[in-house]
Amino acid sequence: MELKDQLLSISQSVTHLLPELVLIASLLVTLVLGLLLKKEKQPILYAIAAVTYLIAIILIILTWPQQPIILFEGMMRLDDFSAFFKLLFLVGGFLTILISTKKKNDTTTEFIVLLDAIVVGSCLLASSMNFVMVLLSLELVSLSSYMLAGFGFDKKSSEGSMKYFLFGSIATACMIYGMSLMYGLSGTLTFSSDQFLNALIEIKSPLLLIASLLTLVGFLFKISAAPFHLWAPDVYESAPTPVVAFLSIVPKLAGIAILVKVVLAVQLFGQSGFPWQAIMACISILSILIGNLSALAQTNPKRMLAYSSVAQAGFLLIGIAVLGMEGLHFMLFYSIIFLLMNFLAFSALAQYEEFMDIRSVTTFSGLGRLSFFPAFVILIGMIALTGLPPTAGFTAKLLIFSSLWTTYQETKNVILLGLFIIGLVNTVVSLFFYLKIPYFLFLKEPIEPVGILKTSSSRNFLHALLVVALIYLFLQPGGLMGWINRITFVL
Repeated sequence: MELKDQLLSISQSVTHLLPELVLIASLLVTLVLGLLLKKEKQPILYAIAAVTYLIAIILIILTWPQQPIILFEGMMRLDDFSAFFKLLFLVGGFLTILISTKKKNDTTTEFIVLLDAIVVGSCLLASSMNFVMVLLSLELVSLSSYMLAGFGFDKKSSEGSMKYFLFGSIATACMIYGMSLMYGLSGTLTFSSDQFLNALIEIKSPLLLIASLLTLVGFLFKISAAPFHLWAPDVYESAPTPVVAFLSIVPKLAGIAILVKVVLAVQLFGQSGFPWQAIMACISILSILIGNLSALAQTNPKRMLAYSSVAQAGFLLIGIAVLGMEGLHFMLFYSIIFLLMNFLAFSALAQYEEFMDIRSVTTFSGLGRLSFFPAFVILIGMIALTGLPPTAGFTAKLLIFSSLWTTYQETKNVILLGLFIIGLVNTVVSLFFYLKIPYFLFLKEPIEPVGILKTSSSRNFLHALLVVALIYLFLQPGGLMGWINRITFVL
């Protein structure tokens, strides 16, 4: 292809990335305004960021792809699957801006820039079809996340950020080595190509399994699946709660998006000689067990939710483990509900964090009687995370378990039955730590005299919307599932 044709192809591809271009433009504007604006006018940057995310969300909806579009000579592909996750990333960024404290400080610019960078990287990652593009996108997400995790600006926060960076560097090194082996075996870096598929079908060597597992390490680290979760408790405990809410959603869902694609590629559409269903099921079991059992022993609410996030990654992985269209569709539904209930829980915690020190669940003793609505919001968030009615958390787990049971009946794979039983038992186990905070809020006497929690009407309105959404999707999930069922998973 001549240089002129290459430039024309690139320019045509760029026009299909309007949401990302809007975010990049906003990032640059934020950098410039951060240098020009006085300290007391810094909060205006939050308003600019919120408007930017709304514009990008509208652009995603208006330019929703009706059929796959190949971009940059196969490096990326725009389809309804990637558009779905991009929409979730943008909503996650928008909600983070809404729940962040608008302080007049010198870190506002950096906070918003890193937030934008992670969302842009996540959007690019969801569209990536080439290992080089995957690596570049994932590193944009990772490096920005390492810095954002240190925004507590104290010793503990710096330590958590450093652990995140060190574990992430090891995971990235494993992933790059795995990708290099995959390239050596297939002769291509485009994992959606026929060359990749045809080359790997002929290979029966264990080296292919090793290369695939090493490649998946980077993605499993990003979603904090066990045993690659060791960074999560320290980062969740030390970082500001709005940052934790964001890191628990956007990078995790970005990792899920690319994990689906790569697992579908390496299992060669069912033609692989390796038991990928059993492998993904084992990782799911390990994540659910370690996450829930570790959360039981926690007294710090944010560390508890960190281990909860590990278990939630295990439940999301069930949708991938079944390796079927129905399971993947139900996983997308679970992703939406996970976003809603996680932001609800962390936003409510952020309100209390602004009011007092929340290092222990005992700190919440009796506060539900003094400030009912914030306590009610936490109660709904925890009920949803547990997977109980009348919230959509129940619907999400019901659907994901139904797909698992259906797949077990079709395949008679014993590991799927084990995953089904362990998942159900651990849903009951999770009751004992998710409802710990509501127990102290409503059933315990205050440890010391405290005032009424001051809450803003805008934050209360946001919480009310999230609560209504969770209850509505429990009562009427059909409309959302009807839309999700039209999403395809063709590589």
